Amino acid sequence: MAHLTRRKERAAVGFTVKSGWTAAVLVMQQATVPRVVDSQTIDLSDPAIPESRQPYHAGFGTARAAGARLSTLLASVERFGQRSLARLMSGYQAAGYDVRGVGLVVGSLIDPGEIANDHIRIHALEGQLFRGVLEKAASRHGMPCSIWRERDLAGAAQALLKRTEPELRDTIAALGRGVDGPWRSEQKRAALAGWLVLAGRSAGRKSVSGKAGDE
Repeated sequence: MAHLTRRKERAAVGFTVKSGWTAAVLVMQQATVPRVVDSQTIDLSDPAIPESRQPYHAGFGTARAAGARLSTLLASVERFGQRSLARLMSGYQAAGYDVRGVGLVVGSLIDPGEIANDHIRIHALEGQLFRGVLEKAASRHGMPCSIWRERDLAGAAQALLKRTEPELRDTIAALGRGVDGPWRSEQKRAALAGWLVLAGRSAGRKSVSGKAGDE
């Protein structure tokens, strides 16, 4: 974790959720644009159990059958993911940051049960799983959680922040200057989600961009 020296600062955490891991970016409130305080990649599945990164996969495009092995892998994700996120959140709170909420960026919000294609359904199930781990972690820390699909995020930001897409793109790119580690699309989206939370997108309850059945 980066050195966190500020105290009692209004902040939010943005996450870009992937299968088995997430980009996590802590942003702090400032006058016009936030400042990135910390950027990390957090494992949500145990690296010692490689299968847990894609637990619903038995092989490429092949679904793992229901049974003891699948149940074990899912339980492993829940345990490991919650521990990882508890350490992250507790560290931010111990450093004195007033984390007002969590913003999640996900690929899809479609109900896996509505997907006929096996391979696509497998990915939807894994997306749902890792998103749920983050939602539970936010709830346990008393933080409201807002969710945006990747394809909706830019439009939501333009509407709420009253900035054009080029302005947002340049601003988010600049936020990454001086940040240790990568500043790729996953980190940029996480930072933007955190900024939206600070700007008031989350009002003490979960707010979903797009209907839950949307792809």
